[in-house]
Amino acid sequence: MRRIETPPKNVAIFIATLLLILPVAIYGLWLYSFHIQIDNQVRLVDFLFWGALIAWAQFTEVKLPFAASFSHTYLFTLAATILFPPWVPPLLVFLFFFSQGINDPEYRWYKDLFNRLQTGTAAAASALAYWFIVQNMPVSVSGVDVSLAFAILVASTVSFVVNVSLVSVVVHLATKLPIKEIWFHNFGWVLASYLIMSPVVVLLARMYSSSPALLGNWGGWSVILFLIPLYYARFHWDEAVKMREAFDKTVDLVSNTIDARDSHTYLHSQRVAVTAVEMAKAYGLDAAKINTIEKGARIHDIGKIGIPDSVLFKPGMLTDIEYGEIKKHPVFGVELLQPASNYIRETFDIIKYHHERWDGRGYPEGLAGHEIPLFARIVSIADAYEAMTAGRPYQEAKTPERALAEIEDLAGVQFDPKLVKLFREVWEVSPNSWRDREVFIRLYSSKVPSLGSSSRYSSEPEAETSPESS
Repeated sequence: MRRIETPPKNVAIFIATLLLILPVAIYGLWLYSFHIQIDNQVRLVDFLFWGALIAWAQFTEVKLPFAASFSHTYLFTLAATILFPPWVPPLLVFLFFFSQGINDPEYRWYKDLFNRLQTGTAAAASALAYWFIVQNMPVSVSGVDVSLAFAILVASTVSFVVNVSLVSVVVHLATKLPIKEIWFHNFGWVLASYLIMSPVVVLLARMYSSSPALLGNWGGWSVILFLIPLYYARFHWDEAVKMREAFDKTVDLVSNTIDARDSHTYLHSQRVAVTAVEMAKAYGLDAAKINTIEKGARIHDIGKIGIPDSVLFKPGMLTDIEYGEIKKHPVFGVELLQPASNYIRETFDIIKYHHERWDGRGYPEGLAGHEIPLFARIVSIADAYEAMTAGRPYQEAKTPERALAEIEDLAGVQFDPKLVKLFREVWEVSPNSWRDREVFIRLYSSKVPSLGSSSRYSSEPEAETSPESS
């Protein structure tokens, strides 16, 4: 028998607050509906039809980047806002918002309840915004009445803001992460989707309320017919996402395999990625750019697959000719991934330029200063720090404090001085999980498949930090 779990106390209080707010909001909107002019009154068939669409939307969600998802719930909710009195949409959402994971062992009843309350509250706020504008704020452009379009844009924005705010608060209560970070790093980029899809809302409402009906004798048939290609497009988008995920996992597997062949570079790419992401967040980059940096850092050394093992795993120092072979790996990496450029082109600058130096003495092109792309400059510092604290057969591993001091000594020589200052700030406030390599390996080794330790050692002067280390 499944054990009934309860949420943390502060989360429970927040959910209970919403449980009080939503019924009051619905009742208030019911009273408000007596004071506004509404062309359509909701019938039972209307209520059940739009409720069924909202329920269906939960089982046809569209996968998005950053492990997020997008359902058509808000489209149907806003269409119902146009069609019916303002109390109807939040009630529809609360009654018909079914979780598709109800049979999942990880299902939590309080999460399902929160989702209903959060989405219902957002629907109530957007319905109030829509009807207030329609009734009190006529808008025209060059003599053309655009009140409906303006009201839908405002209602979409309100729905987004309330939805994301409530989610951000509950995540903050559960994890103690800053609300600002939760908002901008996970949801800030979604607003455009809400606004772009707004015309679909108007189309759905017009198709349903058209008199005479566009198809048969009921507007619902037109809506259903419209949803068929929408669902078909969703199916193909879902397949495209799965294909991209499969590609990303394949590339990660290759990168992990390269790292795992050498005890000195075991989990190298993962640690570089974690460090680079912390720097990117502190720099203030948005979620999409942080995702690019993480992905690029994970595969920055994938070009090593084109380097002969006799060179890559030479136990001693490299000759000039052998080092010349090593210096080809950034270009090899880009060439290797070129056939998949549609999926991963945004990471090419990181792969190709992470060994460039601020003074122009790096490779492969000898770029200097701000000629080096920002993402590559960030990964370069993370790469060097990881290499210094991991050590090589010919160079003993440095302590985190010594590695930090050496990176600071090379500010303005090998590294962007402003980014070095940022790195120190991040290093001082970040948890020890990535600063200390041994701690990182203990935390992450169970998450990444390993080929086991190899008796061969990589001889690449990885992320060289001084002329002597080359």
